Amino acid sequence: MFVLCSGVQSSDSLTGYLAKLNDAQRRAATSGADRALLVIAGAGSGKTNTLAHRVAHLIVSGADPRRILLMTFSRRASSEMVSRVRRICKEALGERADVLADALTWAGTFHSIGARLLREQALNIGLDPDFTIHDREDSADLLNLARHDLGLSKTEKRFPAKGTCLAIYSRAVNSEAPLEEVLGKNFPWCAGWADELKKLFGAYVEAKQAQNVLDYDDLLLYWAQMMQEPALAEELSARFEHVLVDEYQDTNRLQASILLGLKPDGRGLTAVGDDAQSIYAFRAAEVRNILDFPQKFTPPAEVVTLERNYRSTQNILEAANGVIALAKERFTKNLWTSRQSVERPALVIVRDETDQANFVAEKVLEARETGMRLKDQAVLFRAAHHSGPLEIELTRRNIPFVKFGGLKFLDSAHVKDILAFLRFAQNPRDRMSGFRLLQLLPGVGPAAARKILDKIAAEAAPLQALASLPAPAKTGEPWGALVEILRAPSSWPGDLARARTWYEPHLDRLHEDAVTRKIDLAQLEVIAQNYPSREKFLTELTLDPPDATSAEAGPPLRDEDYLILSTIHSAKGQEWKSVFVLNVVDGCIPSDLATGTSAEIEEERRLLYVAMTRAKDHLRLVTPQKFFTHGQHARGDRHVYAARSRFIPTEILSHFETIGWPAVRADEKGPDSNTRVNLSARMRGMWK
Repeated sequence: MFVLCSGVQSSDSLTGYLAKLNDAQRRAATSGADRALLVIAGAGSGKTNTLAHRVAHLIVSGADPRRILLMTFSRRASSEMVSRVRRICKEALGERADVLADALTWAGTFHSIGARLLREQALNIGLDPDFTIHDREDSADLLNLARHDLGLSKTEKRFPAKGTCLAIYSRAVNSEAPLEEVLGKNFPWCAGWADELKKLFGAYVEAKQAQNVLDYDDLLLYWAQMMQEPALAEELSARFEHVLVDEYQDTNRLQASILLGLKPDGRGLTAVGDDAQSIYAFRAAEVRNILDFPQKFTPPAEVVTLERNYRSTQNILEAANGVIALAKERFTKNLWTSRQSVERPALVIVRDETDQANFVAEKVLEARETGMRLKDQAVLFRAAHHSGPLEIELTRRNIPFVKFGGLKFLDSAHVKDILAFLRFAQNPRDRMSGFRLLQLLPGVGPAAARKILDKIAAEAAPLQALASLPAPAKTGEPWGALVEILRAPSSWPGDLARARTWYEPHLDRLHEDAVTRKIDLAQLEVIAQNYPSREKFLTELTLDPPDATSAEAGPPLRDEDYLILSTIHSAKGQEWKSVFVLNVVDGCIPSDLATGTSAEIEEERRLLYVAMTRAKDHLRLVTPQKFFTHGQHARGDRHVYAARSRFIPTEILSHFETIGWPAVRADEKGPDSNTRVNLSARMRGMWK
């Protein structure tokens, strides 16, 4: 028992903090740890609150918070969870709760926890503790260098591009599947390159090891490999008495193998998730992880189902339940709520995408006139390009909006330049970072940068060797300043301030919008102050970056209110009072690119379910009778006629109100032959 929890507590103090939970939530929070626990948490059922109460209950009951491992899928979710645990513990234990919460140090994402464990165990597993972590773009560039060195960029038949090669590599690692299987299932157009890809991936691994860098996948792969070494597995398993995982339906096979390695008998293991919201197969998420979880252990895991929904009206839930009830395999649950409403979800039939855009814009403005803010309304869609006609209409009507899924913060060139500077200072053998950094100097191109890196690669002290080299022609003063900063003793966050001072003159030279980019770098410096060291900053920022640059995302600068546009994938975990779902027709939901297998179709069904359960009060599914396709067919761009999504068959139509828009009068007729005119011909005739 953790000593800070010792002492006699009153019965009320130990149970009062559970009083606000419903019966199912309380059962999940207080269930014993003598066997594995699976919490099936339906949409809007208070999953986060329940998991936080379980962690707090473990601590209040005497568990050592230093031996609790809590894993979430984002750093933000982890911070929110720890904050909730602190509040709950404080309610039960008073002021000592702060000390307890501070001791809950093993909370974070799979990748951040993996990075931390790898640094701890580096010397035991053949790693240098000062390794740096490449993001996806850097990984693709390094893979591309290996691709070029092997001559695969000059093959007679076009070899897969670097991004495709990285996607294949990542899928094979995270799915724990043979390369041939991955190619046949996910990349059939690359199946003929299996032997070459194996050579490429081998060279890529050697390059990473030579440069002392890891990629995202390595953080899980090395961890999983550690769990296969008896001594290391025993040490790591014994370190954590309790392991709790959020969003278990989104884990891949590699992550599942890590968990089974940590808790092979299931004792102390809690998984929380919802099979009906498993929608990330394209990231190698494996829905079978959660479906098969109970039977992985002896005795089987206890299953607690959270069915009470605190978000949507009963009519919305009945429609969503109807959609997911037709799934071929699932944990049985029926969401219910005390929130009643006479309004049923609407199935809106429109003629085409133009009418769809007009309908949404009109209803959004109508709701705004009744007092509903724009930001309480959201428009969801299966693919980002589905919102194109709507964006044009919103712009025409001067309705401000934000579209989620824009340029990521770390994908912007200027931020990547600064991070390359810091990574190279941290690890001078990180060739990709050095390659990017050196090319910021005037007169230094790829060839010159490569020569410099080749000269210092074999030296025991690379930065000292760099300082001994003559300045490349035309670089001038920036070369000496760069070398001086790189060799200076690390002082955080002063390292970033010095890098920024050196870089800003180059920013003016390289980019026309330097002012906006400088704002981003100032923000980066503010973020840096929250981290204790350069290594911690680089690790966590790479693993869980901010969402977007100031120029590419976020609310419109001149409007306090704005409509939300989002892909369904990006909307998961969110909620709005009013939700529109675009293109609820076969070909879009399900996507005609995702109907090759039964598993793909079932995931598309779950996508629609996720979209529907984002709505609190109003839900409208829009079904254009025809829409424009962009080169998906042999005949190129064309209009195609659409049928209502197969996920809304006749037997569940009673859950919806079906309406047509715009309403067409019975006596309404189109123009006859006597009233038609050819204005194009008239315009041409004006100049004859």
